[in-house]
Amino acid sequence: MRALNSGRAAGRTARQGLDAAVSRCPAAIQQPSGRRACRASASASVTSVGLARLPSSHLESSKRALELLKAQSINRYAGEQKNSIIAIGLTIHNAPVELREKLAVPEAEWPRAIEELCQFPHIEEAAVLSTCNRMELYVVAVSWHRGVREVEEWLSRSSGVPLDELRPYLFLLRDRDATQHLLRVSGGLDSLVMGEGQILAQVKQVYKVGQSCEGFGRQLTGLFKQAITAGKRVRSETSISTGSVSVSSAAVELAQLKLPGNSWDAARVCIIGAGKMSTLLVKHLLSKGCRRVTVLNRSLPRAEALAEEYPDMEFSIRLMPDLMDCVAASDVVFAASGSEELLINKDDVLAMAPSPASVGGVRRFIDISVPRNICPKINELKEVQEGAAIVYNVDDLKEVVAGNKEARAQAAAEAEVLLKEEQRSFEAWRDSLETVPTIKALRTMAESIRASEFEKAVARFGEGATKKQMKAVEELSKGIVNKLLHGPMTALRCDGTDPDAVTATLANMDALERMFELSQVQQQQQQQQQQQQPKPQQQQAAAGK
Repeated sequence: MRALNSGRAAGRTARQGLDAAVSRCPAAIQQPSGRRACRASASASVTSVGLARLPSSHLESSKRALELLKAQSINRYAGEQKNSIIAIGLTIHNAPVELREKLAVPEAEWPRAIEELCQFPHIEEAAVLSTCNRMELYVVAVSWHRGVREVEEWLSRSSGVPLDELRPYLFLLRDRDATQHLLRVSGGLDSLVMGEGQILAQVKQVYKVGQSCEGFGRQLTGLFKQAITAGKRVRSETSISTGSVSVSSAAVELAQLKLPGNSWDAARVCIIGAGKMSTLLVKHLLSKGCRRVTVLNRSLPRAEALAEEYPDMEFSIRLMPDLMDCVAASDVVFAASGSEELLINKDDVLAMAPSPASVGGVRRFIDISVPRNICPKINELKEVQEGAAIVYNVDDLKEVVAGNKEARAQAAAEAEVLLKEEQRSFEAWRDSLETVPTIKALRTMAESIRASEFEKAVARFGEGATKKQMKAVEELSKGIVNKLLHGPMTALRCDGTDPDAVTATLANMDALERMFELSQVQQQQQQQQQQQQPKPQQQQAAAGK
């Protein structure tokens, strides 16, 4: 447990400084596999991009951490007993789509990923937030540097990207910096399109999926609940989401900018997929003057429901076997499906008749799926005289939303104030959890003394006491212990809602630990738990039987 003594303030300062230290661990060397040749060729350019720049706040935290490590000449956290919350991953701000798609984890695979992460010896809890703009893992680790190494190992193994190629694009945040990051993500402040609302729905989905996963434990449950509350407050108490654009609206805007005369009148439009992103595409196409669209999906009900939602749009609903025919008959193709494979390749487009001169003679693909659905090699056709085609992906939307952050600067500043309040609330709640081991240790010590003294009393009575008398003596001893512990136990209980109360509670905890030497009791409890756990050889033997 963290001692609350004269050095506590300095310890907190040091801990904040180390929140974003970048681990340098051995690489788990594995080669890419499973993607089609076109994507493998395109992803080869990732390593040539060079080291990605981290956001300034992350970079400053990393520098502070390195300075502290150098000054102290020792990693003071190596023996720290308090668990660490770690955020590690990559985002659209510092990693290209070629890399993000390799690490993307479909929602259906989140429980499996959580289970695999929690099988590592130093990871107790885990959560996955994987969207088209980010792939982030949140874990609670009993040892932060070992936990980071294990997460990096999992990322490299699951994606097939060698760790030395992956590391330059990863961000790594710890405790306060990690919680602050998730709150900003949920509030829409870290999005490509500042203030967009879809990310809050995605954070809610992480929490929902986590409720059925054993590895989504108490601390991450509290963190994501706080993040959802923060996201709601930002949108209800500031104007950051007023008239907010989204990835889908930015995709429509980009396509319109590329059309002759910025008009949809002559363009034949096709949307691959019928999910949330496609629904927003239809909404924004309608607002821009587009009145006809073809929607392809794997099943009819979802696409038909989309058509019913927008009666002013003329729909043609088709199934995926008709994909190539529909693309050949379209000039603007939006890809927003959940497919993990490429759906359209360069050779497919070469076999199609060219788009008419009324749309510039170019077939345009806007791929906002991650992993991508459209082969980037199609861009090799952008300069051909007949049958020209070009592909835009989610990273190309930056030019459309560049002015969004400036327009929302004031709302963002107001949101930061609210997020600080939510972070203080979460940190106070998390600090209150520190007293739980102390409460258990105090109760264990008292019960051990009571049971020992009761046995001595029974021995002195010999056979001269009846069972009824022995029961009365035992109940008396338990009652005395409970009465004596009532005051200390009350002083150790705190719901974390009041930071001042948390501070007082932690002071009480420190005093009790010193007076009763509870650290020794906790060590004995840990040793007993380790002895009770079967050794790997025993587990293997049991499995063999």
